[in-house]
Amino acid sequence: MAATGKIGPLTELNRVIREGRVADYQSPNLALGMRPLKFEPGSSHWEWPEQPPAALNPFGSIHGGYLAVFVDELLSTAIGSILEADEWAMTAEMKLSYLHVLHAGPLEGSARVLRRARQIAFVEAILRQPGQDAAVMASSTWAISRV
Repeated sequence: MAATGKIGPLTELNRVIREGRVADYQSPNLALGMRPLKFEPGSSHWEWPEQPPAALNPFGSIHGGYLAVFVDELLSTAIGSILEADEWAMTAEMKLSYLHVLHAGPLEGSARVLRRARQIAFVEAILRQPGQDAAVMASSTWAISRV
């Protein structure tokens, strides 16, 4: 794939993640209240202390699409933590399993890279409310390219 104008900012974003600089991480999804806590090689940890009313469905639980956005932040920062300076990755496939309903309130999530090859990686994530069992489990495949 040819380099585009977006690759420079992605390279910088991955450097921020690799260096564990959570305070410098930028994403439009932070406006929803999601916050990175820690980036480590091959993993990321986030919290979502409070969801905006728009993230709730008519039953008062968190809409699955918003949970998918939270999972995507977890997965993308976990893979970003192991990319080399001249690499970038994009989601090839993502699967979410909703194990039980999540009502508005604090959420925590973690993701880890299970396996990384030259052009592909496998990553998993788990969401839960503090002190509770996993509520959402996700798996994803990432295509890795060089700039």
